[in-house]
Amino acid sequence: MQTFSQSPTDPTFVQNPYPFYDRARAAGPFFHWQEYNLTCTPSAAAVNAILRDRRFGREVPEEKRRPIPDHLGPFYAVEAHSMLELEPPRHTRLRSLVLRAFTSRRIGAMQPDITALSHQLIDAFPSGEFDLLPAFAQQIPVIIIARLLGVPEEMAPDLLRWSNAMVGMYMAGRTRETEDRAVAATEAFVAFMRAYVEDRRKRPADDLITSLIAAVEAGEKLSTDELITTCILLLNAGHEATVHSIGNGVKTLLETRTPATALAPGRIEATVEETLRYDPPLHLFTRHAYDEVEVMGRTFRRGEEVGLLLAAANRDPGMWDEPGRFNPSRPEKTNVAFGGGLHFCVGAPLARLELQIALPILFARVPGLRLAQPPAYGDVYHFHGLSALIVAKGR
Repeated sequence: MQTFSQSPTDPTFVQNPYPFYDRARAAGPFFHWQEYNLTCTPSAAAVNAILRDRRFGREVPEEKRRPIPDHLGPFYAVEAHSMLELEPPRHTRLRSLVLRAFTSRRIGAMQPDITALSHQLIDAFPSGEFDLLPAFAQQIPVIIIARLLGVPEEMAPDLLRWSNAMVGMYMAGRTRETEDRAVAATEAFVAFMRAYVEDRRKRPADDLITSLIAAVEAGEKLSTDELITTCILLLNAGHEATVHSIGNGVKTLLETRTPATALAPGRIEATVEETLRYDPPLHLFTRHAYDEVEVMGRTFRRGEEVGLLLAAANRDPGMWDEPGRFNPSRPEKTNVAFGGGLHFCVGAPLARLELQIALPILFARVPGLRLAQPPAYGDVYHFHGLSALIVAKGR
């Protein structure tokens, strides 16, 4: 297994990590990433195998856990109840409760809201150059998930701010300042959600929070802390990746001059999947081995961590023809932009629906949309999203 050195905060890597993934993949299914001191895989076969192998999971084995610094206590007190970080049986219970409320019917019922909101935001576009991220890409996901949960959408700016601060804990180059912002955001988020959950107990409504509360009161052992963490997770995960997906997708469609026919009914689903494959919002996700496990010639010991390079797997030539080319007409295959297996993103159906509705409306309403400045990605690895997308309506 070869060792590769690549700073995840290097500006060249931030703007285009794919050449590094290609170099690493050429060395075999696994490599050692020096900066992380971590075994990683850019292989689609290995990523898919590990995502679906229950001998790997998100929880750190007990003997490998490290003491949590006092100043990070509030953040990890919330994480301790997150189904994203848990394994069965707790994960099974939490996820089943969420899926019982977060139904395909409830998600599908948001289609008119997504449509109307897309038009409303486009109506407010300025006449000159503007940043599409705050004007469009950020607004749709956070407002829609707020409506689903039943949180006042006027809280959207606070939700965005808290979420951005909290996910900073998972970005490369984390500092004490980053941690302090995350903890402050966590405490504010928890205080808001605790008050809101108590209000919903007194005044039920047709929303996700009320459905989760009803499940608790129907006999399920979901604590208030678990309920608060689940709502925070849904709000964070429910929009963070989708913001990046919309921004990256618009950038790709503009740069490749993709014809409007690719956004037509009957073709939009395949086009969205290709944008997710080609430039996904999350690039690195980790798993821990729970037993001694052999994967494609590499033996993992119990407690060993492995990095799954989702974006590299999505461009594996063993899985995709011409993987570095954006091709919305390619035959559909399952990609790992939203993970896979037990921890497959619970919000993926909503994210896909938002993309499938918002992108065609955007390009139909603004047919002359063009890039006004070269797009730049933010220094947000393990995520991958634009810091700005400056566009204009046309010449």
